[in-house]
Amino acid sequence: MDQGNMTLPPATLSNFSQTQAAVKASHLAVAVLLFATFLVGVVVNSLYLWVLGLKMRRTVTTLWFLHLVSCYFLFTLLIPFFAVYVLLGFHWVFGMAMCKLLNACISVGMFTSVFLLSLISLDRCIFIRYPVWSRRHRTVPQVRKLVVGVWLVSFILSAPYLVFRETHADRGKIICKNNYSVFGYGNGAEMQTFGRRLHLALFVVRFLLGFLLPFCIITGCYGQIGLELKEKRLARTGKPFKVMVAAVVSFFISWLPYHLYYGLKFFKDGPELDTILIIYTLTFCFNACFTPILYLFVGRRFQQVLRTSLLALLQETFQKSKCFLVGSRTSWVLVHSPSSLSCVFICS
Repeated sequence: MDQGNMTLPPATLSNFSQTQAAVKASHLAVAVLLFATFLVGVVVNSLYLWVLGLKMRRTVTTLWFLHLVSCYFLFTLLIPFFAVYVLLGFHWVFGMAMCKLLNACISVGMFTSVFLLSLISLDRCIFIRYPVWSRRHRTVPQVRKLVVGVWLVSFILSAPYLVFRETHADRGKIICKNNYSVFGYGNGAEMQTFGRRLHLALFVVRFLLGFLLPFCIITGCYGQIGLELKEKRLARTGKPFKVMVAAVVSFFISWLPYHLYYGLKFFKDGPELDTILIIYTLTFCFNACFTPILYLFVGRRFQQVLRTSLLALLQETFQKSKCFLVGSRTSWVLVHSPSSLSCVFICS
């Protein structure tokens, strides 16, 4: 047998080609989904920031959610980079600096959002159980200090990404991953052992502070709120309970794949984890873009301000402009009245 001219059987080549085509098709579908999510997220989060930041009076609740939506908006702005990363088959083309910066931003947004969700849950629980104490001590300046502290702690906890995140060549691709042996010492075995210990320590801190502890706080607080509302019969409908359950489930589903992916990377790092990487990318993107919609159904005051602001914006826009669309048989004229906006179609 001529070893130099050995070729693969046609069936094997056919299966390999089909597999590659399926992988490319799945990556394309995920990238399209991420870009669509990006467009929705930009619109939704921008609308929330506009209303919360400019149209509503600054209160404790609006301050909480203004910074929470800012985290979601930060996530939304990062989606196109990861959509391109998936589309290229996990080939990183943005360089070392962006590899560090983007992952640090994800970590900052993750820690800030889960800390804020925990504080919001505690704030609601304390307000329900101790309303008199809350009215005296629950002030905007104090909440502003807490929010600033949350952002600072999140930056500190995310600093390791700026140190350990690097780009590496792997099987003809450039991948963005952590290198925990960058500060190692001794021979290769000692550096590898040091890197694994550091990897484990950072994962445990991230899992405890970024998922397990906040999840327990959120679940416990909403459980207490539910019992308090049920005992005092403060909730006339089941809507508050459904919203609380949705908030807990949304938090769990959104962040569990993220921590599962980084936990599995401690034991095995390779293309086998690409599926979990795609899942966690989709879940945290969906969380950033669609979770704010959940808040829309909670705050009646926000809904009123949103409707009023949008109507005022439309009125101002139509007052300052006249629109004519002249076709072969039809002309469009916009007519503004003090009470409503109407569009009159005049057919010739």
